[in-house]
Amino acid sequence: MGLRFSSFPLLKFLLLGFLDSWITFKRIISNKSTEQFSGVPYVMTLLNCLLSAWYGLPFVSPNNLLVSTINGTGAVIESVYVVVFIIFAPKKEKAKIFGMLMFVLTVFSAVALISLLALQGKRRKLFCGFAATVFSIIMYASPLSIMRTVVRTKSVEFMPFFLSLFVFLCGTSWFVFGLLGHDPFVAVPNGFGCGLGATQLVLYIIYRDKKGKAKQGPTAEESVEFSLSKPDQDKHSHTNGGQEGHV
Repeated sequence: MGLRFSSFPLLKFLLLGFLDSWITFKRIISNKSTEQFSGVPYVMTLLNCLLSAWYGLPFVSPNNLLVSTINGTGAVIESVYVVVFIIFAPKKEKAKIFGMLMFVLTVFSAVALISLLALQGKRRKLFCGFAATVFSIIMYASPLSIMRTVVRTKSVEFMPFFLSLFVFLCGTSWFVFGLLGHDPFVAVPNGFGCGLGATQLVLYIIYRDKKGKAKQGPTAEESVEFSLSKPDQDKHSHTNGGQEGHV
């Protein structure tokens, strides 16, 4: 009974985790551009929410209604994020995210139909739980490309702090919830998410004061673009013995 009473503050806290990206999307709407933000984490979070909400339903996994409630609400919020991202993304990125959205809907529909029509009882719970676990891990791993960008550019501009913070806090909360409820399908993927969220926070601490340093000197790729777009300036610079822009 104690777990049930304590679930109400947990409900409020975890729902806030889905709203942490509002700052990012406020910027996207204001600038009418997705800039270098990645839409992949939001699409994969949508899939995770759909599968987890399905897993928490009483006819799939008894006594897990809190999981279904939170993730069902999260699915609605993430759907809004994905639609906004598609609206303001450039054509290539728009097609990519839309294709991923179709993949998400296909996977969820397949899991739901198979569990309803072909499986019952414990086998249904195991199948849905395994699917939710796999895609939860994929969801938590989806920001890895952004983490690589942070290391490469030494800038955290496109890895929002609150997103990283709530990945860590929500992962930790669900991990503890899964342990208390003896549910490995909740505990295992969120334990992974807790570790990955902590890694993102460490990167943020390391590079937060180096936001502008990546722009002080051109990288090799930027030098190539510079030399192709401004040959006259390069020629003049070479004549004076300058080495800037040289690869």
